[in-house]
Amino acid sequence: MPIDVMALADVLRRAAKAEILPRFRRLGADDIREKSEATDLVTEADIEAERMIRAELETLAPDALFIGEESVAADPALLTRIAGADLAVIVDPVDGTFNFASGIPAFGVMASVVYKGETVAGIIYDPMGDDWVMAEKGAGAFLRRPDGDAVRLSVAAPKPLDAMIGLASTGFFFGDERRRILSNLAKVRMFACYRCAAQEYRALAGGHVDFALYNKLMPWDHLAGTLISQEAGAHAAKFDGSPYRPTDMKGGLLVASDPDSWHRLRDEIIA
Repeated sequence: MPIDVMALADVLRRAAKAEILPRFRRLGADDIREKSEATDLVTEADIEAERMIRAELETLAPDALFIGEESVAADPALLTRIAGADLAVIVDPVDGTFNFASGIPAFGVMASVVYKGETVAGIIYDPMGDDWVMAEKGAGAFLRRPDGDAVRLSVAAPKPLDAMIGLASTGFFFGDERRRILSNLAKVRMFACYRCAAQEYRALAGGHVDFALYNKLMPWDHLAGTLISQEAGAHAAKFDGSPYRPTDMKGGLLVASDPDSWHRLRDEIIA
């Protein structure tokens, strides 16, 4: 592994304790700003946590390309550098910023490690629960706690379509496609959207839901969670069936408990 993953996990935890949790439900009006729309927010917690993580990574992995959500907001050209980087660390300092700014305790801190174009490690830290779900490629997915306790994760057993419970981020489908997707989702038992990919991937990898569906693909939102889910046994692919790669920004993403469930969901919900 080109980076100490447990050390990186501890960086995320320290940043959350120093810059995120002290601001939770204590943000002032000047601490929250809109980016692209009213539901796309950035807070002082996002900015300061990313700044701290980046500074720590300069010591932990000085040769790594750092890609943070807020850094890309300031310089979109950073995204084009992922393809040519030998080593990149991609960070979402506060995933679920809308929830965080609303005082809803469903947010997380995510990081993925990309080595020579492949995601090789993923970490999702939950500041409220003070634990991580994490994976290294080929080594399984685990829930880890600061006391050293670790529990191996496994996705749910396959179910019939009408018994599936899933997570579907439908806000980035539009027009007739959105109406079709929403109508087709009536075929499953239940679906929800947490507005937080960090918590959605934790639920999937822990076997609590059967699938997750996304249309907007930003690397900080999905690289860590996709790898963790795959290491827990899930099948993940873009809507056309091709693998999801660190440089993919479109094409949709469906993650399900096994290949048969994936194909059933793609055919019944997306097609």
